[in-house]
Amino acid sequence: MLTITRLDQADARLLIAGAEAHAREVGVPMCIAVTDESGQLLAFSRMDGGKVTSATIAIDKAFTAAAARKATHEYGAASQPGAPAWGISSAIGGRLMVVGGGLPVEHDGQTVGGIGVSSGTPAQDQAVAQAGIDHWRAQRA
Repeated sequence: MLTITRLDQADARLLIAGAEAHAREVGVPMCIAVTDESGQLLAFSRMDGGKVTSATIAIDKAFTAAAARKATHEYGAASQPGAPAWGISSAIGGRLMVVGGGLPVEHDGQTVGGIGVSSGTPAQDQAVAQAGIDHWRAQRA
């Protein structure tokens, strides 16, 4: 069994390759970021046509997913007015993302990094991030 305690550059390239392949399938050029377990950027790709404004969003989605150990879409309902985490999106200088597209990368129950995707709808972003993880797992098995 392969033991992974943190992502490296080879892992980041696999995650991005899988995400880019799915982004091409859905016809949406994306910005894709991969971070280590502490949310620090390892790799970034802005596909031709990826929105310029989505670069920072993708990086912050990956940061949130890794550092908070939680998918960004899970913060959506909890961060609405009157909900328990209302205002959390302004935490950490506004870096905490509450829309879909950021997923923790996990191995053996441990968060080893994060992937963040932006330029499509939240559902498209999340699906592209998941495709990156699925590709990474298939290649690392």
